[in-house]
Amino acid sequence: MLTGARTLLTLAVVALLVVVIGGWGWAMLTKPFPKKADAPVCSSASVQAGDHVFPAQVTVTVLNASRREGLAGRTMTALKDGGFATGRSGNAASGTKVGSVQIWTDNPNSPAVRLVAAWLPGAKVVRRTVAEPGVVVVVGDKFGAVGTGPKSITASANATICSPTLS
Repeated sequence: MLTGARTLLTLAVVALLVVVIGGWGWAMLTKPFPKKADAPVCSSASVQAGDHVFPAQVTVTVLNASRREGLAGRTMTALKDGGFATGRSGNAASGTKVGSVQIWTDNPNSPAVRLVAAWLPGAKVVRRTVAEPGVVVVVGDKFGAVGTGPKSITASANATICSPTLS
């Protein structure tokens, strides 16, 4: 083979490699970053009978079942100011009827539920399966305000509560 043809063939192969590698590099460079996985709002924590449970150990979710705009957010802020960890806040499902304030839980005797209830005058604890994280507070049209509750509550039995996730 002639020297000129061999040089031309070598240059063509190198050019093809540069185009292929350049295209692959460009594709990798412009590829979107992977989505960040959302950390859980809270995780299960065991509490033994006799342990003190403090507001900072309890995650609270507040849902608005009233016609008062922003009530869940204001209630969440007041609970946060009381030391509770924030879960989620937003509107309750359409058609939810709550007069003043309810706490929805599958464990009404939980120390976390008892502590939150102590901060909400007139709160009715309703046994109900919920998908929201933490202690779920549902506020209605007649809800007044978050009161001043105890700094801690003593667990009367072993329990599992939803405590804030460390970040």
